Amino acid sequence: MPVAFVFPGQGSQAVGMGQALAHAYPEARAVLDEADAALGGGLLQLLFEGPEEELRQTANTQPAILAVSIAAHRVLVKEAGGRFRLPLFYAGHSLGEYSALVASGAMPLQDAMRALRARGTFMQEAVPAGEGAMAAILGLEPEQVAAACKDAQAEEPGRVVEPANYNSPEQTVIAGHAPAVDRAISKCKERGAKRALPLPVSAPFHCSLMAPVQPRLAEVLAAIPIKQPSAPIVANVTAEPNTDPARIVQLLLSQVTAPVRWVESVQRMALSGRIRRADGFGGRGRGTWQGADLPVEVVRRLRRVGVPRRRRLAGARPGRAAMPGRLQVPGWKMHGDVRRRQGLQGGRDLQDRDLPAPVGRAARAMLRQPGLSVAGDLLLRPVRHAQRRRALPIRFGLPFRVPVHEWHLPVR
Repeated sequence: MPVAFVFPGQGSQAVGMGQALAHAYPEARAVLDEADAALGGGLLQLLFEGPEEELRQTANTQPAILAVSIAAHRVLVKEAGGRFRLPLFYAGHSLGEYSALVASGAMPLQDAMRALRARGTFMQEAVPAGEGAMAAILGLEPEQVAAACKDAQAEEPGRVVEPANYNSPEQTVIAGHAPAVDRAISKCKERGAKRALPLPVSAPFHCSLMAPVQPRLAEVLAAIPIKQPSAPIVANVTAEPNTDPARIVQLLLSQVTAPVRWVESVQRMALSGRIRRADGFGGRGRGTWQGADLPVEVVRRLRRVGVPRRRRLAGARPGRAAMPGRLQVPGWKMHGDVRRRQGLQGGRDLQDRDLPAPVGRAARAMLRQPGLSVAGDLLLRPVRHAQRRRALPIRFGLPFRVPVHEWHLPVR
């Protein structure tokens, strides 16, 4: 089974974290002692005893989470061994990218601790207390959140509000000047957001207000020896794996003012995994798909459009180069007005403009995945045609291409 190590960001801290781990495993205690020494002492007491208000300060939170993350990683690798020693990817949310670098051997622990202490301090100093804010928007598509931020910024001249974390398809965090964030919250609710939660943070992270941090952090990172990671690290800024040591510092600097593309990062790792169970795909390449056979995001998308768990597959052979295919989604029917009925009679390929907006959006959502590309301009091919005078139920197949290092799954 493919393994990726993923490390948390700010907000996961708690007084007492790492204490039980340090008492149970000498490896964890050694990591925490090394981290404590890198900061000149005081970290262990803050971790184990608090106070919580001091632990929540960004300059303390960031190195604290790094220390506990690496302690847990060292214990897991020693105790489990095997495939955990050679993961397919490392990744981390915001400051978690530093944890990924340390875990992969690209950055020394003590240097990373000092860099995060400086990073946190610079972030706190970049915007005066009370001027910045962040909020989590729930139940609204990321594109709608970005549009709401743009509208709010236009109504707040000279102020900034931008998407900061794309945490899930249903949750996007925004950051910027407090009045602009408040206005963006109102705009998001007008667009149908289910909830909007202000976040208790000390600064508006991952937005252009953090630009003063970059030159100061660049001086700190320039003094750190960077090595090639033992496995690709999926960068927050690009959502793409990187193994080039020369790019690491620039990616970390860009991360300060750019949004965390976490959804794309997770999808990128999932879609790069191999098919885990080959027994159903031998010989003639036929079998039934199970959840364990496919990347998690693919399984979710198949279930979302109603493809049965035991739908027969054709042509999926692990270890072979992927070929162009077509994902047929049986049972996905659309009743309603088809705007260009005349194009459906001749048997030509159905284009996006032929469809009602909700159907077009659903199709684009399925295809909006890293590593997938539509074959040419073709979006949908009708399996059953509509007549000129009235719209009949239509079943659609989604054509796609998959890079050769990933997987191939035509569903029939």
